[in-house]
Amino acid sequence: MEDAWDIACLLIQLWLSVVFGLIMLPAMCGASLGVTEIYIKVLVKTLEWATLRIQRGQRDQPPLQAQLSNGIIQKEDGSMEKEIGELRRSWPKNLAGGEFTLCDAFYFCRKGIESIVEDEVTQRFTSEEMASWNLLTRTNNNFCYISARVTIIWGLGVFIRYCILAPLRITLALIGLSWLVIGTTLVGLLPSSRGKNWLSDLVHLTCYRICARGLSATIRYHNKENRPKKGGICVANHTSPIDIVILANDGCYAMVGQVHGGLMGVIQKSMLRSCPHIWFERSEMKDRTAVANRLRAHVADKTKLPILIFPEGTCINNTSVMMFKKGSFEIGGTIHPVAIKYDPQFGDAFWNSAKYNMVSYLLRMMTSWAIVVNVWYLPPMTREEGEDAVNFANRVKSAIADQGGLVDLSWDGGLKRGKVKEAYKEEQQKMYSSMVVG
Repeated sequence: MEDAWDIACLLIQLWLSVVFGLIMLPAMCGASLGVTEIYIKVLVKTLEWATLRIQRGQRDQPPLQAQLSNGIIQKEDGSMEKEIGELRRSWPKNLAGGEFTLCDAFYFCRKGIESIVEDEVTQRFTSEEMASWNLLTRTNNNFCYISARVTIIWGLGVFIRYCILAPLRITLALIGLSWLVIGTTLVGLLPSSRGKNWLSDLVHLTCYRICARGLSATIRYHNKENRPKKGGICVANHTSPIDIVILANDGCYAMVGQVHGGLMGVIQKSMLRSCPHIWFERSEMKDRTAVANRLRAHVADKTKLPILIFPEGTCINNTSVMMFKKGSFEIGGTIHPVAIKYDPQFGDAFWNSAKYNMVSYLLRMMTSWAIVVNVWYLPPMTREEGEDAVNFANRVKSAIADQGGLVDLSWDGGLKRGKVKEAYKEEQQKMYSSMVVG
């Protein structure tokens, strides 16, 4: 019995030595031993080989043609007046007659069906479709039986991800979060000074770098000369909660969010002691004036860290950018846009909060192959003279979408959980009533 206990202690010591010596210490220093890069290269070669084997196994099967939504319904975009006028061509009275005709109902039926088939909103809240299978268990359960070699590689991948990578990543995540809570609490005991700010930045950077290594994250930062500066506002498209880890791995930010309870509340309180993050009570979040005043006061102080805000307000599936809320564009200051684009070949980074809770999502991330992401820092932008907050937000959103290769959509991401606003329905009703009334 004692021999078994000695062996177990030896294995634990060996495990911790590997974690601290080969992963944590290089991460804390911002260095890399190149293990992740080699792992990614081997993984790319393996996925390419598996794709070729799958294609060879499907050679005798007719290829599946991907149907684009734009090819399902052929239509020309036109005004309501023009399209209803075409339906009324057989009606003896012209459109200016100011009367209702039964054929008008076909216009709204057709528009409704087209909206269902060509839905640009709800498909943004589902996982991104991949061009080829990436050997993950949850993405396709049929391809693993197409070839004996593919089946062996698939089974080996399951063992590596769940029995080796997952325990290692969970260990690093626990160490990183523990270091964040303990480190920020100790730093918070110090009086305000430049030394305290330096230590706070060091603790935050170390924590996020350890957590990034815990996800096997390979992050490529572009145009670092445009990195957000103090006294500014950093806005980015939102795909996942780990967006914060990805961005904070390269610099420190002041976070904005709602006060939580439990473990998240403990982390928030410890972070607030060492750094001026902005946490709101639930009642405060509904008061836009109070929120704007606190943000404006933070931005006015050029010694404070840039504020990190995700104006979409919810996670989108790495293919699009949806409507930016105008609140963060009304408070003034310099806006630093950032575009984030994940590589879906190595894992689905999108958090479908309607389907998975936070714990389930993080476990999915820790059992994926890796997180490979590109981050582009765009040139800073300011509000032009005579430009309102909505147009400014749309201009920033378009710049992010163009740089990240994302689809620029004007829909509100709040439709993920809510219904279409009555104002949109009333707008269509007013347009039609003005035609009928004349």
